[in-house]
Amino acid sequence: MKLTERQTDIINIVKQKEPISSRNIADKLGVSKAAIRTDLSVLTVLKILEAKPNVGYYVSNEDLTYKSLDDLKNIIVSQIMVDAVTIKEDTSIYNTVVEMFVVDVGTVFIVDQEDKLYGVVSRKDLLKMSIGKSDLKKTPVSLAMTRMPNIITLTPEEKFYRAAEKIYDNKVDSLPVINKNNKVIAKVSKTTIINTFVNFERGGIK
Repeated sequence: MKLTERQTDIINIVKQKEPISSRNIADKLGVSKAAIRTDLSVLTVLKILEAKPNVGYYVSNEDLTYKSLDDLKNIIVSQIMVDAVTIKEDTSIYNTVVEMFVVDVGTVFIVDQEDKLYGVVSRKDLLKMSIGKSDLKKTPVSLAMTRMPNIITLTPEEKFYRAAEKIYDNKVDSLPVINKNNKVIAKVSKTTIINTFVNFERGGIK
């Protein structure tokens, strides 16, 4: 099986009606728009479909042959996760911004004194806090972060496909990978997801 039955149906609908909106695709399938979000995301990342804002979806290349998604779904987080940047909860917003740009990441994970996951902060969060703040060197990053338990996390054993769903459904750039002691050991980001698809197609993931 190269694609799920619904993903194949989506491709056929797009071929017949391109360009077509996600709403119209969902209507033809008799499901909600939310129900096909992940399918459209997978087909777009695999470059089976392409999408243009205010235009809709269309088939990018009908002649491409794609590998089995069953193999892709069997990849686990521990095979694709990358190093995460962590800082202590009492770090200032100023120092957090410096760290974020030095290592060139969009998300930093905050840990407590026992190195357990305590919060997460993004560039957007820091930008909001920077507006109108006169002394960022004295303002702790804990005032800008999203706190536990309101953080979506991953474990090393979770499937790659589930990680992609969590990132997509929650509209975040990066998720922390934690161990059984709630300590951050790595992360999976949107870039990780894209790299996984590309490496999978090129045979680089074992």
